[in-house]
Amino acid sequence: MKIALSLASILLIAAATSAGAASPEADFKTAYAAAEAANKQAGALRNQWTATAQALADAKKAADKGDFDTAIASAKEAEALARASTYQATSEKEAWKALEIH
Repeated sequence: MKIALSLASILLIAAATSAGAASPEADFKTAYAAAEAANKQAGALRNQWTATAQALADAKKAADKGDFDTAIASAKEAEALARASTYQATSEKEAWKALEIH
């Protein structure tokens, strides 16, 4: 009886986990949207990096081929690059003053 109950519990947990999991395509769309938003923010600061644009293009190309694992990885890389360019723009906005000779 305990074995049957344990097996039923495992199957119930597995079913709930797989039902709650999003599709790879949906995961890609979420990751790509986040990357585009971060890149747009970098653009507003006039500090977009070409590497970010390339990572976004790579993500789109991989998604078009149906390789969503690669597409998600590229989209996450693009988001990280865009966030780094935003950080660079905001931190250097005032940091240059410390280097100025008085």
